[in-house]
Amino acid sequence: MSSIYTKFCTEKFDNEGRLLEMKLDYPENFNFGYDVVDAIAAETPDKRALVWCSPEGEEHILSFGDISRISSKYANAFVSCGIGRGDKVMVALKRHIEYWFVSVALHKIGAVLIPVTHMLTSDDIAYRLNMSRAEAIVCTVQDDFPERVREALTKANTKTTVFSVKEDVEGFINLTKKAEGESGEFSRRETLATDPMLMYFTSGTTGYPKGVVHDFTYPLAHIATAKYWQQAEDGGLHFTISETGWGKASWGKIYGQWLVGSAVMVYDFDNFNPQQLIGVINKYGVTSFCAPATVYRYLVRKEIPAMPTLRYAATAGEMLSPEVFHIFQEKTGLTLREGYGQTETTLLLANFRGYPSKDGALGLPSPFYNIRLMKKDGSEPEVGEIGEIVVVPPKGGKQCGLFTRYLENDGLYSEVWTGEVYHTGDAAWRDEDGYYWFHGRFDDIIKTSGFRVGPYEVENVLMEHPAVMECSVIGVPDKFRGQAIKAFIVTAPGYEPSRKLEREIMEFCNSKMAEYKWVRSIEFKESLPKTISGKIRRIDLRDGKATEE
Repeated sequence: MSSIYTKFCTEKFDNEGRLLEMKLDYPENFNFGYDVVDAIAAETPDKRALVWCSPEGEEHILSFGDISRISSKYANAFVSCGIGRGDKVMVALKRHIEYWFVSVALHKIGAVLIPVTHMLTSDDIAYRLNMSRAEAIVCTVQDDFPERVREALTKANTKTTVFSVKEDVEGFINLTKKAEGESGEFSRRETLATDPMLMYFTSGTTGYPKGVVHDFTYPLAHIATAKYWQQAEDGGLHFTISETGWGKASWGKIYGQWLVGSAVMVYDFDNFNPQQLIGVINKYGVTSFCAPATVYRYLVRKEIPAMPTLRYAATAGEMLSPEVFHIFQEKTGLTLREGYGQTETTLLLANFRGYPSKDGALGLPSPFYNIRLMKKDGSEPEVGEIGEIVVVPPKGGKQCGLFTRYLENDGLYSEVWTGEVYHTGDAAWRDEDGYYWFHGRFDDIIKTSGFRVGPYEVENVLMEHPAVMECSVIGVPDKFRGQAIKAFIVTAPGYEPSRKLEREIMEFCNSKMAEYKWVRSIEFKESLPKTISGKIRRIDLRDGKATEE
């Protein structure tokens, strides 16, 4: 059996076998749960799908037949609890094996999967519940997350069913136990490719996180991600280390990989340990690997043991210095290929298979999209000139892999779409070979240790402290995190800047936020640079300016 993606995808290559074009053809009721997972299980039930292990030595190797059967059990369990087509279900399962059962089950039902990180505070959870009006939450029992869910439910104005996995929690339905008693058969239900399937909350610069909605065609757009950037192979084992609450999990832990026939490696760890990571790669024979820049920075500072089965390595999300690329290749013999995309899209640019890889470049446009650089006047920049990365879908046609809307925010959706063009908000320049190089963001998202943080999320908490009259946060270079969060603060009357006050504000703020949002340094200012309309100019703070304009 050839990889199942060929049922939905046609490819065009040049004389050297390099991908030139990729087009999709799928039924109007395409559903990843039935048309990929169940279809593979029907033809090759013993084909390996998932290799899961933990630092405690627990291990599970599951076939597509296993995933099909167990996800059907979970689907029956959800349905018996009243979850149906179009219902929204928030899922916080870290890297637990249940994530793959739950996500496929929700796809089969036609419900909307909302992955979130376990690091959310009760306020974060309450905000997402109110915004999404989620009918249910499925969560880990670890890290006191159920207690945070309880607190969130008292703050939110929603009626929500709560599920735990593995263990009983008072007031929660043990989904693992309930699914065990259900049938492993689940008849196909009516869904459409245009139905909402997946929603991520992504950070913004001018407000709270926004909900990004994708439909059921989204998995198909990740064929290029898996096959031509990560180079996942039929019969291989791909390892993306992301936690399931982040969009990178959809890029590297399920959709594209299973479509091209690769199994997925999952290591359910909490604390990053480079040696343990390499131990997993070697023990299970990982063939392709993808991780954020932070991981590679750690790896190149260590003596990397041989990884004989690893053939491909990729990275995305943060800038890497050329030195890291060179050291990694010197120690492993592998070319580290960078890629670029957004939560609103799939892979847009990459150092693709078959093409030379340029260290530090975002790469070439994906043959799946029509990618351009555009200046403010709509014209195309010259070679070396800065422009915005934009996507121009086929005229009058829908582009798979592009989000369908922002939750409860049609105004923002219309801002990023002008006519037939999607604006990414990212600036880049193109070299003479057509490779794109990242220049900066047109907004102010902070990328720290692989996470995306919107300044407003942090500033809103800082403003709760009585000593803070005005504030702004930016990302500053950090050799361990890529960027660290720095706050600029104008003190309120009656407060004087001091080291003691700095520590007090940091402790106050950080105690109320997930660790990845923590403020790492504070600088007190007499005033903050602003535009004539009163908006704080973060670009001037980054450039060291503090005068008003």
